[in-house]
Amino acid sequence: MSKRFVVAVSFALATSVACGGISSPSQNKQEPFSGVLQVGGNAHFRVDVANGGEYSVRITQLTPTVTATVGVAWYQGGNCDFLQQQNYATLNTAALVGAIYQKGAYCVVIFDIGTLTVPQNFTLVVSHP
Repeated sequence: MSKRFVVAVSFALATSVACGGISSPSQNKQEPFSGVLQVGGNAHFRVDVANGGEYSVRITQLTPTVTATVGVAWYQGGNCDFLQQQNYATLNTAALVGAIYQKGAYCVVIFDIGTLTVPQNFTLVVSHP
């Protein structure tokens, strides 16, 4: 590799990070959201993303039915435009994983897929740049 190429790549990476570019997943914010998911219900939460990078959504609490299966979805923008959905999310597994190309407002939703028989206390953790 030429020295000129290394300098150009280094400059591009530094400029990208300084201007709110792509962030490393190790720098992600861990944002928890909690509530009660009613039978047949859903809960929406706004997530403000400062940079591009990777995101993930994980359910870290689900009680009283720790084996329950629920849905989780990821939306973009103030109108919550659909991006990704998982209809079989379970406790302590990555429900959603993906790339964020544009900073701004996003939404995460947890919902009953028709299998709950009692309300569930939940905590979702969204890892995002």
